[in-house]
Amino acid sequence: FWLKCKFPSTFLVFLFVFIFCCVVCYSFVTMPNFTVDQIRTIMDKTEFIRSMSVIAHVDHGKSTLTDSLICKAGIISAKQAGDARFTDTRADEQERGVTIKSTGVSLYFEHDDDDGKGSQPHLINLIDSPGHVDFSSEVTAALRITDGAMVVVDCIEGCAVQTETVLRQSLAERVKPCLFVNKVDRCILELQMEPEDMYGRFRKAIEDVNVIIATYNDALMGDVQVAPEKGTVAFGSGLHGWGFNVERFAKIYAAKMGVDKEKMMKRMWGDNFFNAKKKTWTNVQQPEGCDSPLPRAFCQFIMTPINQLM
Repeated sequence: FWLKCKFPSTFLVFLFVFIFCCVVCYSFVTMPNFTVDQIRTIMDKTEFIRSMSVIAHVDHGKSTLTDSLICKAGIISAKQAGDARFTDTRADEQERGVTIKSTGVSLYFEHDDDDGKGSQPHLINLIDSPGHVDFSSEVTAALRITDGAMVVVDCIEGCAVQTETVLRQSLAERVKPCLFVNKVDRCILELQMEPEDMYGRFRKAIEDVNVIIATYNDALMGDVQVAPEKGTVAFGSGLHGWGFNVERFAKIYAAKMGVDKEKMMKRMWGDNFFNAKKKTWTNVQQPEGCDSPLPRAFCQFIMTPINQLM
């Protein structure tokens, strides 16, 4: 066909543009990591269903974090995650860049509890709620149909006014919260903070959240304060699609050092320091016989390796 074409150069240009468009379209198309049959089967097993809402102050990264979770399920591609704002379905939401209505999405996720049964499939019903004060009723509606709430806090800005409002709503509805400290990438890449300074920021955000929980806590809920050593606090970046908690690193180091995971989790947060020369743990930063202060365990074993990767 090319030989018979009167304008071979025009045809080649057309062919190149067509192939380029196909490659671009393919890069933005992804297939889900689950089937309708899998979702339908797991809907009958209520013990493997989790319903949770994402609550936070405006612009703390709820929709971006939700995008990353949806990308993990294969519903949107990795290139779209962060910019797609998948749960902002209305035209005015896309135009303003602000969530107005609570939007739900079902995700399929396999989780291994290390109980010898292998990975168990779970159905996650995730609801992205607005962060603006004018749409607080949407947050209440989302909380009333969910089991738990993931509170997202910007590690740079810390707890804001609306963070307290949504946490108070969550506790009023007796919905147990967990915490996600977002935008850790800004500490590393933008502000280029030292690991010890980052630890201070994280601790301040966690303490502020716990003060709010203690203020509005319902006695019937028991102790719902969040703590990294309990596994109820995670750190990460919704924009870049990565995150971690203390338990994840404790599992790695516990296997390496031959100690219990729960004991290692407690050592990974707070005033705990590892003396490499004596191979011992201490709660004193500069014990006798050390020329310089010891690095905090959280900074030495978690943030320093992540800094090197970034």
